[in-house]
Amino acid sequence: MHKNARIYIAGHRGLAGSAIIRKLTELGYTNLLFRTSSELNLIDQQATEAFFLEHNPEYVFMCAGMVGGIAANIAKPVEFLYNNSLMTMNVISSAHKAQVKKLVYLGSSCIYPKECPQPIKEEYLLTGLLEPTNEGYALSKILGIKLCSYYRREYGCNFISAMPSNLYGPNDNYDLKSSHVIGALIRRFHEAKINQISEVIVWGSGKARREFTYSDDYADGVIFAMNHYSDEMHINIGTNEDISISDLAVLIADIVGYTGKIIFDTSKPDGMLRKLMDSSRIYSLGWKASTSLKVGLKKSYADFLERLSNNTLGTAHKI
Repeated sequence: MHKNARIYIAGHRGLAGSAIIRKLTELGYTNLLFRTSSELNLIDQQATEAFFLEHNPEYVFMCAGMVGGIAANIAKPVEFLYNNSLMTMNVISSAHKAQVKKLVYLGSSCIYPKECPQPIKEEYLLTGLLEPTNEGYALSKILGIKLCSYYRREYGCNFISAMPSNLYGPNDNYDLKSSHVIGALIRRFHEAKINQISEVIVWGSGKARREFTYSDDYADGVIFAMNHYSDEMHINIGTNEDISISDLAVLIADIVGYTGKIIFDTSKPDGMLRKLMDSSRIYSLGWKASTSLKVGLKKSYADFLERLSNNTLGTAHKI
């Protein structure tokens, strides 16, 4: 991408999209396009296509979507599958019609089977059943990957897909009803500390292991992929390291300064017991994550405190 290329970031106010804008700006890209969901509803095919044909973006980062943790995914599988699928199809088909030079579709590690060899290689996609707790969301992401692949195959479009591990960082969602684990634990431990609550209950056994990537690292990796990767196979972008939820909870409690008890509610689901991606494909091209989990969590807590003081925590990601 040249520095003055017209670059559209769909989902620019979410965790990944906002990180991509920060990184592009830092790298000197000056012609960035973005719209809020009230300005452009990506579920509306006609409006999405009209936007692409009017503004002619040369490059697209497709980050828009409805996201959430286990509880949100269990409660609203229709919305996660339906809304995400419509947004994905509308953006990708509009990019084709507008002759976009290159598109990167942002997926999710939940695309991989529940019972999957670890670490998870890209070719393990569709080799087994999905984790039931977020199956709707996963199906919408698989649709996006396949659509990019088919547009490459049928029309020669330079569309690629990049799979993150669990993301966290500035502009995360801290709403307890819809957030992912790190955002939820930061808020719960902070509120427990402030209100002098003696114990915090965490869903699951604590034995499940997850890989976490700082959002600015992921943004750097996605931009690297935009500039250096072109293949029908999607590409994993992660840290090649994971941590148990119990150890994560202890680490976040320590960073927040909470000294009470941590209780694990085994009646609640763990989800997949392990989900560690193999990111050797992008590492072999010369990219590597640079932010340790402890450093990233400290930055995330600082972001939480700043947004709390400014009353800008919000309740969910905005597309």
